[in-house]
Amino acid sequence: MQPKWVIPLAIFAISLGVYLAVTIAPPGFNEQSIEQKTSHMQWYPQPRKLADFELETHNATPMTNADLLEKWTLVFVGYTFCPDICPVTLAQINIIYPELQSHVQKTDLQVWFLSVDPNRDTTERLNEYINFFNGDFVASTGPHSVLFPLVRSMGMMYSIAESTDNPNYLVDHSGSIAVINPEGNLVGRFKPKHVPGKLVTSDAEQVLADVPLLLADG
Repeated sequence: MQPKWVIPLAIFAISLGVYLAVTIAPPGFNEQSIEQKTSHMQWYPQPRKLADFELETHNATPMTNADLLEKWTLVFVGYTFCPDICPVTLAQINIIYPELQSHVQKTDLQVWFLSVDPNRDTTERLNEYINFFNGDFVASTGPHSVLFPLVRSMGMMYSIAESTDNPNYLVDHSGSIAVINPEGNLVGRFKPKHVPGKLVTSDAEQVLADVPLLLADG
């Protein structure tokens, strides 16, 4: 016959084990999610599938959804004749790009400039424009029938507000930097900062603070 104290001791041991399992989690159990670690990026509730697309890059090579796989992509919508937001944003990304690349661990990083002005942004012009900022960046464009649903699926917009008969026509477009994950889905964006008296652009310092966390997380 077992001593009377054996059963209470067994119950105590089981209770203690359950308590420790709940309060003392295994390594990584209480780690924050990548969404919680980032401070500035606006995450979407669920990853968004991009519209299927087939574009042409500044190197005259085709670009499709497959070119977004197995890498993180920062995409900015604009056009080469843009007088302010586009050159400023690309210049700022170029400044922080070496630092971002130094944090690449599990996945590569791609910077993508998507031109929504195919009428003027020829392959030659895109090539000259993007290489002015960084030869590692990718620039591409295509017909509006492809661009419009693609940009809309990114949660952004663009519109040509005046006649294209004017050679200096402007194109209205979103100023956000969108973030595409290695599965090719849109997961969030860095929204432009609205500061009175200053150009409305995304903050490169915010990108520099959060993107290395994505690159480390994979």
